[in-house]
Amino acid sequence: MKQFAFFVSLTFIGITSLQAQTANPQQYKYVFTVAKDGSGDYKYIQEAIDAMRVFPLAPITLYIKNGVYNEKIELPATNTDVTFIGESVDKTIIVFNDYSGRGKLTTFNSFTAKIVGNRFRAENITFSNSAGPVGQAVALHVEADQAIFINCRFLGNQDTIYTGGETARQLFVNCYIEGTTDFIFGPATAVFQNCEIRSKTNSYITAASTTQGKKFGYVFMDCQLTADSGVTKVYLGRPWRSYSKTVFLRCTMDKHITPEGWNNWGNPANEHTTFYAEYKNSGSGATTANRVKWSHQLTDKDAANYTLATIFANEGSALPVNPKWHQEQSMRTFEWPAKK
Repeated sequence: MKQFAFFVSLTFIGITSLQAQTANPQQYKYVFTVAKDGSGDYKYIQEAIDAMRVFPLAPITLYIKNGVYNEKIELPATNTDVTFIGESVDKTIIVFNDYSGRGKLTTFNSFTAKIVGNRFRAENITFSNSAGPVGQAVALHVEADQAIFINCRFLGNQDTIYTGGETARQLFVNCYIEGTTDFIFGPATAVFQNCEIRSKTNSYITAASTTQGKKFGYVFMDCQLTADSGVTKVYLGRPWRSYSKTVFLRCTMDKHITPEGWNNWGNPANEHTTFYAEYKNSGSGATTANRVKWSHQLTDKDAANYTLATIFANEGSALPVNPKWHQEQSMRTFEWPAKK
């Protein structure tokens, strides 16, 4: 009975808080500016996040002026419809140096930035984990559904980007992503369009953990696969979970991509459950003659199914059906207030 009363009390407090926000929507800002020099509303990104209205009645825009923001940030699930706009991708930098094994930290809380609020957008921002080659150290941990990153950089080593959320859909456009081992990993459905994927050591690019029954996992479209000097043996992917799905379409692959292409993570059983495929890639690393026998080369008919509308269909998502969300997000324009 006491537990029930406690639950009712918590529910009442939550409803009262939400009603208080809804009653006076004009008191909440929907445009913020963060600036290290004190010329904005806040000096720290997390301060601005904490000041945002939860479940906003309109989209919220956070303009971030050039600067190195040495902080660990988290956008919770209650902060939906938020956009981060950096002044310039090379000079607007969010960086922290946590890593798995530092104190009680694990891979999943080693992040520099954690994004959970749905319908998130970021543009012209560098997300960096500066811990170095010390093990798992995540720069971006994103669980948001309908999240899009445009012209962003992701800097790290092992586990640079974690695409979380089994039913989440995420889009990366014109981005730069670097790392060492499994530096793009997770269960989300994620598309990478016209991105540079740079390997810093001999290792693995992807480690998808696609859940059983999902039609799509990772899809790379028109990307450039590059490597640091001296890197000569990189696999396109290996399965973190048994039903991993990863496809590369029309990508340019340098000679660092190993002829086998794919790895079974030391478990031959994964060869029967994963789906790894390629289509019309080019470059010295794209030769398919010696690819592992259990990978696939898509036909024109197969490849025709790999459109954003098809990949991002409302497969299991809790959000309302909106097949054009990725178009609406990427076509929105913003006027940079710091340049007025």
